[in-house]
Amino acid sequence: MKLAFIGIGNVGFALANRLQQKGYEIIVAADNLTSETVQQALMKNQNFVVQKIQTAIDQADVVFLATPFQANEEILNGLTFHNKVLVDCTNPVGPGISHGLNSEISGSEKVQQWAASARVVKAFTIYGFENFADSSYPNYNVKPVMLMAGNDTTAKSIVSKFNTDLGFETIDTGKLDQALHLEHMTLLWVKMVRRDGHQPNFVWAHLTK
Repeated sequence: MKLAFIGIGNVGFALANRLQQKGYEIIVAADNLTSETVQQALMKNQNFVVQKIQTAIDQADVVFLATPFQANEEILNGLTFHNKVLVDCTNPVGPGISHGLNSEISGSEKVQQWAASARVVKAFTIYGFENFADSSYPNYNVKPVMLMAGNDTTAKSIVSKFNTDLGFETIDTGKLDQALHLEHMTLLWVKMVRRDGHQPNFVWAHLTK
């Protein structure tokens, strides 16, 4: 399966690198093929292929969006996704690590508006990149949980397979409007780690009776 990554910074690279190790073909989707982040990614993993964004989308089976949220509208406008799954790994972050859309709508719902020809699934946002690069917690008899949201059940089943490959247990939280709450979980994690000095190697787990 071919996966295209729009955005190959810390989060994008961690996911792409791990998924490439699991046997997926990775296409870095970038209109600036010589950008610093693209070149750094290629230095770390020479198995990545780089293509223009629309070409990468056309060739990929699934597309990941891992850009700074404020760039999303400009990037997505004019792209055609052919009803493919678009995994939204972005978060709208405002001043003081607040919700960048004032909690009035989720960033993923805005992504769905901007990428109307895609089936958007929110995933890979509730932790920092450290836990995408290495999701193993061998001292515990549970897997870390990956929460996701989306309107299309088939699209979510595809993303669930990626979760399994990356060592996560999948919890489907429901429709895409649930992404707002996942974004607040991200803000909780980010404030704890990036602002308040909590160590980044911690995750949420799903325990049931």
